[in-house]
Amino acid sequence: MLKANWFGILFLMFSLCAAQEEYAKLSEIVVDDAQIFTQSQLDGLRTKLYQFESETTNQLVVLTIDDLQGETIETYALEVFNKNKLGQQGKDNGILILFSKFDREVRIEVGYGLESYITDAVASRIIRNTMIPRFKDEDYFEGIDLATDQIIEFLNDPEALEEFKAEIEAEAETPWWLFLIIGLFLLMFVAAGGFVFYKGYSTLIEIIRGIFIGKLAVFRGIFMAVFMMFPLIFGLVFMGMPLFFMAMLLGLDDVLNGFVKDFTWVLLVILVFIAVTILLAILKIRRKGDKNLKLSFFKSDKTYMKKTFSSSGTHSFGSSSGSSSSSSFSGGGGSSGGGGASGSW
Repeated sequence: MLKANWFGILFLMFSLCAAQEEYAKLSEIVVDDAQIFTQSQLDGLRTKLYQFESETTNQLVVLTIDDLQGETIETYALEVFNKNKLGQQGKDNGILILFSKFDREVRIEVGYGLESYITDAVASRIIRNTMIPRFKDEDYFEGIDLATDQIIEFLNDPEALEEFKAEIEAEAETPWWLFLIIGLFLLMFVAAGGFVFYKGYSTLIEIIRGIFIGKLAVFRGIFMAVFMMFPLIFGLVFMGMPLFFMAMLLGLDDVLNGFVKDFTWVLLVILVFIAVTILLAILKIRRKGDKNLKLSFFKSDKTYMKKTFSSSGTHSFGSSSGSSSSSSFSGGGGSSGGGGASGSW
């Protein structure tokens, strides 16, 4: 009895799987399994599409079904398209409009040979602007009929297609005022990062100057310079991230990928940064008239340290007597490959 039950379950599972793998076999250029057309509508649509095929060899097919039997509309449309070998062999110039009544979904599946004409964006806009509004009013025939008219027009009239594509591009363009708002918002980050970087960099130059004139002990100066890298990096991140996002918005992905793939430029930037910082420190020494250059490895000038790096100055790093003071740092952080479009209502 147990074996019989198991065989029954397996047979049922096999039957369900087999049922799910059954896709519509098309016998007409328009197949209305969902029965959403009147006979006159069905005859008129078939006549139009047969005429289009005879004049161009492009095959535009309409299939309506009750439901997708648990499949996604993309999978169902692709299977119907390829199993029925829509379009001409070698040209792959078929298009399928699949309508699922109870799933309330529609798809335009496009063969390889026509994907450069009826692109995903073109198919999506036809569905969104022509079909869906009429489907919501349950005017299914008009939505499908007008969609076929558009597809036929675009394949017969390149100028009409280019005009339609231009409308899509214009629709996708970001308005200038939004760019302005984004730019101002990002500029705030750049300004904040620039201010933090400037204050930290000024302090770093003074640290190097103090080392060169013997007012700041070498080892202490190095320790201070290392900690000064934190606000510098923080400032660079604040300045760099908005610029990175702006580059992405402007379509400079290839340039950004080049920087990511090759990090040799980082070493060059570090070397240039060190050289420029030392040069600016030397220029500051000459501007202030410091003539005696010397190094002190362990002893710092207490008066210089208090005057330059006290709480009233840029940063506080304490005094050489061993008493501590607070330090402030900022931080932070005939086949189709699936081309086409789908829609629901």
